[in-house]
Amino acid sequence: MKVFKFGGASVNSATAVQNVGEILQQNASGNILIVVSAMGKITNALELLADSYFNQMSSTFTLFNETKEFHNSIARELFKGIDHSVFEELARIFEDLASIIAEPPSDNFNYEYDRIVSYGELLSTKIIYHYLQELSLSIAWADARDMIETNDDYRNALVNWQSTPEKIKHQCGTLFTNFDFVISQGFIARNESGSTTTLGREGSDFSAAIFAYALDASSITIWKDVPGLLNADPKFFEDTQKIDTISFRETIELAYFGASIIHPKTIKPLQNKNIPLYIKSFIEPESEGSLIQTNTIDDQLIPSYIFKKNQVLISISPRDFSFIAERNLAKIFSEMAKHGLKANLMQNSAISFSICIDEGGEEMILFIQEMQNDFKVRYNHNMELITIRHYNQQLIDNLIGDRKVYLEQKSRSTVQLLVR
Repeated sequence: MKVFKFGGASVNSATAVQNVGEILQQNASGNILIVVSAMGKITNALELLADSYFNQMSSTFTLFNETKEFHNSIARELFKGIDHSVFEELARIFEDLASIIAEPPSDNFNYEYDRIVSYGELLSTKIIYHYLQELSLSIAWADARDMIETNDDYRNALVNWQSTPEKIKHQCGTLFTNFDFVISQGFIARNESGSTTTLGREGSDFSAAIFAYALDASSITIWKDVPGLLNADPKFFEDTQKIDTISFRETIELAYFGASIIHPKTIKPLQNKNIPLYIKSFIEPESEGSLIQTNTIDDQLIPSYIFKKNQVLISISPRDFSFIAERNLAKIFSEMAKHGLKANLMQNSAISFSICIDEGGEEMILFIQEMQNDFKVRYNHNMELITIRHYNQQLIDNLIGDRKVYLEQKSRSTVQLLVR
């Protein structure tokens, strides 16, 4: 069996849903587990709804009604007549969501976030499930929360790898005896106490990998709005190239440094069972796309570029001119963890430690204030972090131009440059 994952851009309209139907009809051989994200930018819209609800703002039901109308309008384009059963199911889902936001929120924002934002995937899969039935595909709908079990870390929950594969095998195994396709949700899960959790932003790729791992899939295909895995984000780099074949190892390196096309946690379960991952275009589904697999032979053929904007360089030094020793580093890392900050680049000298982090709002400010109690702290805003895999000096010079380099790190395969 295979796993197909469709992201928000691939299901952002009635026309897009019809295109998904065509792709599945063209690939209707053997069992396929379909994993779907929320439609279009609905996750962003539901995040606004969650924030409005938690803060008891007047915009809550306006945002709710906008989300409701968006989905109903797509359904009206796809299905003839308002008596179609999809409208009854959508109404039931929206009634459940309305009952949540009608009650006072708890004091745990992350818990409320997961309860509300998870509705995006439930709505998208219901609409697509009914449309695929209209195409006479043999398909079943399954709730990912009944199969993927996590801990209680709302918004970034950890998967229980003992119970989850067994649940997936049991439920999907039963469904695949009667249906060719099973459709389920990305991003969402459930903890032991029965509360909805999510796997982190952009976690639908990870969901697809979890299903592929549990079902021993022959392959997984992620359908994107790009022709495959590109060596740079076309929003920041004009001369992008498609990478035809790349290894799991290289992909996880790129994900670690911030490449956005694959969720970082997606690779590990696939590598563990040697399940090939295809990146293909839903715009041109006949094109070959990219293949991610075990062999590393082609990894150095094309250099890759990763650009992270809105970076902050923070340099920390002891006030008494003493060494940056283990005790000082332990305190710095402890405070970073406390404020949820991730270092994108680190460098230390005898008496100074520098980190590059994403512009972090209040938590970053609190971290700097904490550090200023014991250390001398300097910081620079509006920086850009450039990472090049498989670099040479000409590539570096072409990218930097006349910009000032504040920090540079090189290894055999990677150079990172913090510039402004």
